[in-house]
This record gives sequence, structure tokens and C-alpha cells, in this order.
Amino acid sequence: MAQYVAIIEDADPDAVSLWFPDLPGCVSGGDDVDEALENAPEALAFFAQELAADGRQLPPPRTLDELKADPDLADDLGKHAAVLIEWPPLDASE
Repeated sequence: MAQYVAIIEDADPDAVSLWFPDLPGCVSGGDDVDEALENAPEALAFFAQELAADGRQLPPPRTLDELKADPDLADDLGKHAAVLIEWPPLDASE
């Protein structure tokens, strides 16, 4: 099972956003961190559907160490929390 790194940002006092460095344009959000994390698999599923409609697949995820080595992401990783989101998500009935 793949795990995509997601960056959690407090967008403002009343919202939290979550974005995936390996998946530009794939974002999740919520009123708090728990809600943003709960919504993240749905955001990934929607993003994967959009790629599939264009005949593409999700790119393989990079590790956190690989992302830290990317100078374009180092600042964001230093300022915000990073979490791993499993893909595909586990079925709740399992």
C-alpha cells in the first residue's frame, strides 16, 4: 500500500488545509486537523479519478526524506506538519 506525504497548514483560525507535494492540485481541508485528515482519502480518490479520465495514473509517492531533499519543499516541510495518507484507503469494513 502506498503512502503519500501530506502537508498540514492552518489556513486561518477557522480552517485547516492539507496538500500533497507529489500531487499538485490535490488538496483537502476542514474545520480542524481531524476533519482535514478524514477528508484526505476522498480528495485522493477524486484526484485519481480525474487522472484516470485523462488516461493517467497517480505518480508514485516520494518518501519524506526525498521530499526534504527537494529545495522547493524544504521550507514548507520545516514550517508545517507532515503526515502519511495511505492509498488506496483501507475499507472501513475490514
